[in-house]
Amino acid sequence: MTSVSGSGERILAILDLFSEERPEWLPDEMMEALGYSRPTLYRYLKTLKDAGFLAALPGAGYTLGPRVTELDFLMRRADPLIAAGQDLLRDMAEDHRGAAFLVRWYRRKLLCVASEDRSTEARSSYPRGRPMPMGRGAISRAIAAFLPSRERTRLIEDYLEEFTTLGIGTTRDAVLDELKRVRRAGVAVAWGEVTPGLVGVAAPILAADNVPIGALCLSRDAATTDAARLSEIRRVVAAAGQRISDRLDANVRRQIA
Repeated sequence: MTSVSGSGERILAILDLFSEERPEWLPDEMMEALGYSRPTLYRYLKTLKDAGFLAALPGAGYTLGPRVTELDFLMRRADPLIAAGQDLLRDMAEDHRGAAFLVRWYRRKLLCVASEDRSTEARSSYPRGRPMPMGRGAISRAIAAFLPSRERTRLIEDYLEEFTTLGIGTTRDAVLDELKRVRRAGVAVAWGEVTPGLVGVAAPILAADNVPIGALCLSRDAATTDAARLSEIRRVVAAAGQRISDRLDANVRRQIA
C-alpha cells in the first residue's frame, strides 16, 4: 500500500503504478496496491481518462493514454537540455560511429531524453524513455560522482549492491573512492556493464550550482575501441558535457536579464 496525501498526490500515485514490467492495470489491482476505496479510485480514474492520461477498453485494464504521447512531443520541442545538446549528439555519433545520449536525472532515475545512433555493431538497450539502471554504467557513475557529498553517500548506501558489482570493492568507502576518481577525471568509463559489447563514456551536465541535472554519454563497439580511440572519446565527451552546461547557464542568464 502506498502512503500519499492530497488528491493531487493520490492521482499521481496511480500514474506511478505504470512501468515497463506492468504497463496495464485492472482497477482491483490498483485498489490493492494503493489502498484506495472503490469510489475514490473510480473518481480519479475518470479524471485521468477524461484528460487523456489513461485509456481503457470495456472489460480490459487501464493503460497510459494519448495525452502522454502529446506531452512527449511537446517536451522534445521545449526541453532546454535537448536544445542545448542535440547538435553535439549528432557530431559525436557521426565522428565515432556510436550512439550518443542525453540523460535526465530526476527522482533517482536516469532517463534518456534524446539520442543519435550511427553505430555499426552492438546497440544500446536503453532508448529514449526507458529508465537506465542505477549503480551500473558510466552514466550512473558520472552523475553520482558530482552529487553533493551527503546525497552521494545516501545514494550509494541505497544502491550499494548495484554499485559494488563492478569489481571496485564491496564497501561504501570503496565506491566513494571510485567516484572521487571519476570526479577528478571529469568522465566515467564502463565496459559492457549495461549493454554487453559496448563501452560507454559519460560526463555530467551541471546546473549553475554545479549539481548534475543529467549526463552526456557516448557508447560504441568495445571490440573496436583501442586506447587511442578511448582517450579521444574521453576528451570529446568531457568537452561536450561542459559545453552543454555552459549553454544551459547562458540560457538561464538570458531569461533573467
